[in-house]
Amino acid sequence: MSKALSGVRVIDMTHNQAGPACTQMLAWLGAEVIKLESPNGGDVARQIMRDKDGDGLFFLVLNANKQSLTLNLKTDEGKALFKKLMSESDVLVENFSPGALDRLGLGYDVLKEINPRLIYATVKGFGTYGPYSDFKSFEPIAQAMGGAMSATGFPENPPTYVWPAIGDSGTGMHLVIGILAALEQRHTTKRGQFVEVSMQDAVVNLMRVSLRDHQRFNEVQPRKGNQLGQFVPGTTYPCHPGGPNDYVFIFVQQQMWRGFLTVMERLDLEDDPRFATTEARWENRDELNALIEAWTRQHDKHDIMRRLGDAGVPSGACQDTGEVLEDPHLIAREMIVDIDYPPRGEAYKTVGCPVKLSDSPADITRPPMLGEHTDSVLSDLCGVDPSELAKLHEDGVV
Repeated sequence: MSKALSGVRVIDMTHNQAGPACTQMLAWLGAEVIKLESPNGGDVARQIMRDKDGDGLFFLVLNANKQSLTLNLKTDEGKALFKKLMSESDVLVENFSPGALDRLGLGYDVLKEINPRLIYATVKGFGTYGPYSDFKSFEPIAQAMGGAMSATGFPENPPTYVWPAIGDSGTGMHLVIGILAALEQRHTTKRGQFVEVSMQDAVVNLMRVSLRDHQRFNEVQPRKGNQLGQFVPGTTYPCHPGGPNDYVFIFVQQQMWRGFLTVMERLDLEDDPRFATTEARWENRDELNALIEAWTRQHDKHDIMRRLGDAGVPSGACQDTGEVLEDPHLIAREMIVDIDYPPRGEAYKTVGCPVKLSDSPADITRPPMLGEHTDSVLSDLCGVDPSELAKLHEDGVV
């Protein structure tokens, strides 16, 4: 079955998270993604956080639907094969330190002469220009420099790191957008281009609401914890049986107030002047939050969510990671899937494709073992015959 990106060939030279998240999404959308790795261990993510035999889960959850080609780019033969590969490809994605490929003689200026239609996409911590462009970055650095940590947490506590990877996977999704735009523009211009996303830029893009409020009030905004605006209820409330994640987030606007009270079985509060309007509820939030908490503590978080959901009131159980992996709704939507990876000896759970296309459904396939497709890729795309392949293996080129 033809997919949305069928016919698009992507060479994935990325490692860790931001780049692999980008290329995995392209693979799910139907692109042919060939992960180019060093013969000596490959993507560093293969080696870290191992819990069983074979590659680590850090690698496995970010590299589905790809092929693996090993190539030693420090050899003349490896560089020649790489250039041939670039002549047959549509997109190159890399997240090396600034200047790494240029020092190998394989930078954008060289590759665009080999293939003018090539889209060269790069992730950098701070981009390729600007005062910080030579600085290295990781997820927490991007969050700190993008303002996310200053806006997260409770006012009495220090700036707080956000564990969902907005600086890594978030950057990868921004890069997907850039690549798709460049592919579309290429239909008109007949040429590729350089696509760049910095981790700091991506975090700042996700911070625009907080930056808006800075300008609205002309001052740095204090951290607000879980409170959403000046709405009550508009935060998390503890639930039965009182475990560390037994909380539910409830958000009520004026038109939802009666529905909320009906579920809570407190319609006597509907006409109480302390709580009759949004403004009054905020003014008397301590009293009202205490009443709500007394109710939520008697009930399971999922039960509250279902009852309020049926009444048209937005709420969400604060699910822990185990609950997310077993969530029947996510399983029904193929957002949690089981993948067999032979070296592990058993299936593992991973996250599926969040983009649902009616004419291009994503089929999640296992990640590649290191160098698994080296011979077939070099034979099919570079015209390397079996005797040459044998010598390349012998010489450590692949």
